[in-house]
Amino acid sequence: MISIRKATEHDIPLIRALAEVVFPATYEKLLPQGQVPFMMEWMYSEESLQRQMAEGHTYYIAYADGQPCGYLSVERQGGRLFHLQKIYVLPDYQGQGVGEQLFRQAVAHVRQEGQLPATIELNVNRENRAVGFYLKMGMHRARTVDVAIGDGFYMNDYIMELTVEERAESEEERDF
Repeated sequence: MISIRKATEHDIPLIRALAEVVFPATYEKLLPQGQVPFMMEWMYSEESLQRQMAEGHTYYIAYADGQPCGYLSVERQGGRLFHLQKIYVLPDYQGQGVGEQLFRQAVAHVRQEGQLPATIELNVNRENRAVGFYLKMGMHRARTVDVAIGDGFYMNDYIMELTVEERAESEEERDF
């Protein structure tokens, strides 16, 4: 059974522990040597996670049969614009519906917090196999970017988008 709960600052060590497994597994073959440790420090240091939460990033943690197995972070960037900053599932839990449930949680968060219709954007590495997952979830490629992040490293991403509408009464499967 998959469950998801909103994270607090007390969960920062757990988020870091999950990231230490999933982030390198996701990117070690996609990024140049040295970029994964750089990005881990940039995005997942205790100070960075505290700052993100203080600045309005809302984190959720997914559990499968009581075991933490993934997380997501959503940030409001404007009245009707939200950025899905992070959505990761541990390798052993991928393909079991955890990512889909986390994505649905992001959509539910936007419905609760925003004026609709609203837009969710996310950055995804152009070589990341998750591009297919996001397309399956109804997103589309809006644009291509190369973002300098420091130390000579770049994020070579697609910006993907999804418009979140009012829920139609006839919707059964998808809730966005």
